[in-house]
Amino acid sequence: MTTASAPLLTRRADLLARLAQPHHYDLAVIGGGATGLGVALDAAARGFSVVLVDSHDFAKGTSSRATKLVHGGVRYLAQGNIALVREALHERTTLLHNAPHLAQPLPFVMPSYHFWETPFYGIGLKMYDALAGKAGLGATEFLGRARTLECLPTARPEGLKGGVKYWDGQFDDARLALALARTAASLGALVVNYCPARSLIHEAGKVAGFVCEDADSGQQFTVRARTVVNATGVWVDALRQMDGEAIGRPVKPIVAPSQGVHIVVDREFLPSDHALMVPKTADGRVLFAVPWLGKLILGTTDSPRQDIVREPQPFREEVRFILDESARYLTRAPKVEDIRSIWVGLRPLVKPQDDDGDNTKKISREHTVLASRSGLITVTGGKWTTYRAMAEDVLQKCFTTGLLPEKPSGVTNRLPLVGTPEGAVQHRISDAQGLHSYGSEAAVVRDIAGAHTDLGGGLTEAMVRFAARYEYACTVEDVLARRSRLLFLDARKAIELAPAVADILRAELGADPHLDAFLELAQQYLQVPA
Repeated sequence: MTTASAPLLTRRADLLARLAQPHHYDLAVIGGGATGLGVALDAAARGFSVVLVDSHDFAKGTSSRATKLVHGGVRYLAQGNIALVREALHERTTLLHNAPHLAQPLPFVMPSYHFWETPFYGIGLKMYDALAGKAGLGATEFLGRARTLECLPTARPEGLKGGVKYWDGQFDDARLALALARTAASLGALVVNYCPARSLIHEAGKVAGFVCEDADSGQQFTVRARTVVNATGVWVDALRQMDGEAIGRPVKPIVAPSQGVHIVVDREFLPSDHALMVPKTADGRVLFAVPWLGKLILGTTDSPRQDIVREPQPFREEVRFILDESARYLTRAPKVEDIRSIWVGLRPLVKPQDDDGDNTKKISREHTVLASRSGLITVTGGKWTTYRAMAEDVLQKCFTTGLLPEKPSGVTNRLPLVGTPEGAVQHRISDAQGLHSYGSEAAVVRDIAGAHTDLGGGLTEAMVRFAARYEYACTVEDVLARRSRLLFLDARKAIELAPAVADILRAELGADPHLDAFLELAQQYLQVPA
């Protein structure tokens, strides 16, 4: 594949026709988030035959609800997890290289309101630089009071002593997931959204495939494979239980879900290309104020959650925590009425077997790969930054358990994702939405015939048509939540544009784009608990 390749059409009828064909795949993946898509891409790049299905849209769950940071994990350094930090720093560089149109460096500033904070955190961040080595994005700097206010012009000046500036990365998570899916498809993988796996197939006590179903028509498909990978994120235990019941070996849950809330407000609350980072808030959590696609993200929380829902809602105390903590560091603090969108992600943290999961802040962010007695491979935990390393570990588990013949690793280490341009990328992820996120395919979008209407909110008719033709988009939500990020940036604007998007999709796909369902969903992104 080259960056200049013409985009592959993603007509749903064609995808389902391929899925219906009898074929024995080397590897079948259930779950189209960062982890599952990373596994599919790695396996396809090594020459294996691959199929991936997801019950909803790609990155519908956790993988579109991150804090948008490609980072080594400063908080993990504070916890003493050097190995995780070193791996994440390496993967950070790899991701920025392989998708420069979707991921770029971002400077962060920690403001200091006590004299000890600048040297204390500065020394730690110098260690962060040392661990990154040649993969570093920029040197840590000790800032005086004036320079800190230049970088963070709306930081509270009262009592400000100075600050520390360091570098990490930022990305568009949902569009990166889409790039993984499309790159895997360009290498021969069959990836299908809206096709939930309904049951596993077992033969002689070994998992041999699954039965999946087109969410719209109800048509069922039998998928057979040498290896089945369970990459369903916070939902992995449901599939593990299904597998265990089939072979008569019940399983213990391994996931302790943690909820992270993000609040989006206008950039006027922090008009800067620097992010603000508070390493220790009043209750010991980290607070970010991150410029992203023309808005400002405030977050995040880390609250245990017992139920696992597709659209989690924020707890009242989480919203209050973010707004109250923001007020401690910004001259003009956002209020409830300033919220443009509020969204929640569930982290699939892997709990120790002797832990009740009540304190998710202390649970490791490392990933886990398990092989059941039937041969079902389960992967969960981890974080977006290390998706590629997680995929390599999954393939290695397939090799060591004898499910697949071993092939050399490292093939995705320098594999440009779909849209990667030939030259340097000039835009910043902090800038407003635009064609820059399409990279080398921007010209294709611009040249779509008869689609020049500007819909508003950074969205054009051509973008919607491109999403329907080449980006697996089936619904209004697919376009406004993940191909465009408008729902996450400004839910009211997304509601306003939804009917026009529905009309375009209906013309492109000849199918119901589920406008009413989107309008109901979008209201949830505006609901703030009383």
